Amino acid sequence: MTTPPPPGLDVAEVSHRAAEVLDRVEEAVVGKREALTLVLAAVLARGHVLLEDFPGLGKTLAARSFAQTLGLDFTRAQFTPDLLPSDLTGSFVFDQRQGEFVFRPGPLFTGLLLADEINRTPPKTQSALLEAMQEHQVTVEGQTFALPQPFHVLATANPVEYEGTYPLPEAQLDRFLLRVSFGYPTAEEEWDVLRRRVARQREDQHLAAVTDAAGLAAMQDAVETVPVEDDISRYCVELAAATRRHRAVLVGASPRGSLALMLTSRAYAVIAGRDYVTPEDVKHVAHAVLDHRISIKPELWMSDTGGAAVVDAVLGQVPVPGARTGAATVVDAG
Repeated sequence: MTTPPPPGLDVAEVSHRAAEVLDRVEEAVVGKREALTLVLAAVLARGHVLLEDFPGLGKTLAARSFAQTLGLDFTRAQFTPDLLPSDLTGSFVFDQRQGEFVFRPGPLFTGLLLADEINRTPPKTQSALLEAMQEHQVTVEGQTFALPQPFHVLATANPVEYEGTYPLPEAQLDRFLLRVSFGYPTAEEEWDVLRRRVARQREDQHLAAVTDAAGLAAMQDAVETVPVEDDISRYCVELAAATRRHRAVLVGASPRGSLALMLTSRAYAVIAGRDYVTPEDVKHVAHAVLDHRISIKPELWMSDTGGAAVVDAVLGQVPVPGARTGAATVVDAG
């Protein structure tokens, strides 16, 4: 007779841990709670995030801080024009003592990979990262190697310097669950950054771990147990489909976009302390999920029309499902 597995985490426990993670990360990344919540929602939904913003706004710091608080192994890969796929995946090297070739893992074999300036490396190397993101494995000289779990990629991109860059194709952009921007801090927040730097008397900042890789996996499993009502999932489908019908759109969000919308809004609801998803959750994550999945017609490139404007339009056009009826479990997020 087999022993039943121990019970997993419930929504209240996941919400409490998530709030603690965000509190710790905010010690390093000041005043960006909403953007940090989106990043954590993507991680809990087992996804990857593209951090696209101007230099010096905390993208690298945020990635390192999440790795520390989530107890994940952290690796940073600086993407450059001469970076080869083997520089990411690893390669076989000859071991003279054993007299044979052995595999030496690359930086992809980690818990959280910071792919810094991902648009500065050629498509051949980007494709190596694509396999790892989608399949959670790498293939080297015909042999396949599984990556550790959990495995997440936080990639950064600079939206203002395009000299010598290789823009990510739509197929790879679609593999990122979210695209998030932090934006410039307010004057008060920026002063707080300076004040904290003077107070700690050192450049580096180490954050205590809230959980570890096994604990994060348990949190992700708990999120998977939260049901999504049919009217919410249909709302996600209708929003994605509406982007394809917009007159300014060349290519709209694919079914992967509607799936990402549902998964991210569910994780966002759990972080908020709820075991159900509301239309407001979907609206909160819609821009981060859908903006980068929309291609505008070439003749409109010089106009103000972009993915964000299209998402704003469809959010205003698609009917919102009615209020949820019945009792619901609401927990204190800490």
